[in-house]
Amino acid sequence: MSHSIRTALLVVLLATTCAPAAAQEKFPSRPLEVIVPTPPGGGTDIAIRLLAELAEPALGQKIVIVNKTGGGGLIGMAQVVQAKPDGHTLGGLWNAPLTMTPHMQPAPYKPTDYVAISLADSAPTVFCVKKEFPANDGKEFIEHLKKNPGKFTYGNDGVGGTIHLSAERIFSKLGVKTRPVPFGGAGETLKNYLGGHVDIYGGSITPILPYIKDGSNKCLMVTSSEKLVSMPQAASLSELGVPDTGTALWHGIVGPKGIPAERVAILEKAFREAARSDKFRQYMEPRGIKVEAASGADFRKLIDSEYAAMGDLMKSIGLTK
Repeated sequence: MSHSIRTALLVVLLATTCAPAAAQEKFPSRPLEVIVPTPPGGGTDIAIRLLAELAEPALGQKIVIVNKTGGGGLIGMAQVVQAKPDGHTLGGLWNAPLTMTPHMQPAPYKPTDYVAISLADSAPTVFCVKKEFPANDGKEFIEHLKKNPGKFTYGNDGVGGTIHLSAERIFSKLGVKTRPVPFGGAGETLKNYLGGHVDIYGGSITPILPYIKDGSNKCLMVTSSEKLVSMPQAASLSELGVPDTGTALWHGIVGPKGIPAERVAILEKAFREAARSDKFRQYMEPRGIKVEAASGADFRKLIDSEYAAMGDLMKSIGLTK
């Protein structure tokens, strides 16, 4: 056998033996990047940073958080869907850029442009009033609003935001007419509510909790079908007869369409385990936040159903693009 033939056979043999090794390359093979479409230090940023920190041991790689703000989350999410679908670039975000904002602004992506990996947590919002307000439970609260259409204002997180839409979804079903007043987030809403600039606080539980505990305020409605143990006075949507109108504020991990299924499975397992950890639970639960640790399939169902519901709602209140 000539030297040239032996060399050719050796090349073929090496290619054959190396191919399976290349195909089975360890994943992840380098640090991951999670794009968070909010400024550092906010609720979404804190939740995703904690989740990423807890997922690192299972993945065996560092996870770098990259904050990309603008467009109500659309800019950061656009970078997620445009990333190479190898599983090393993901998005960590809340519901608005996925299920709400795209109905109001032109979004450079569709629901089919990304894969749902895992839902980490969710929390209902609450609607609270001063102790002098003439209602002591959720049903009295709704009846009083119905008897005074357009009289009362409620603070929220901005036009088309999670709080605004969760309120309108419920109020429109119950025949309630109120006046939404947009602010830059729960902190700003609370400040204006306590200052008497709006009648009703609409927002997350954590900021208002101290004022409930001292008895100066009372929360009369929660945007979930189940009651909150920490706020027994707040009526659930089941008690109000509209259990299917709940909207929670949630956080989850998504990735660009096309990530290989086996890599999605690795990512899903790591992030679900991170959400189930004691450290994540100990941070979330005292703040009234429910740990979900849901599968990608269940997360996808939530996104799709909420996307459709928000589209219908925003069309009915004139907010669609």
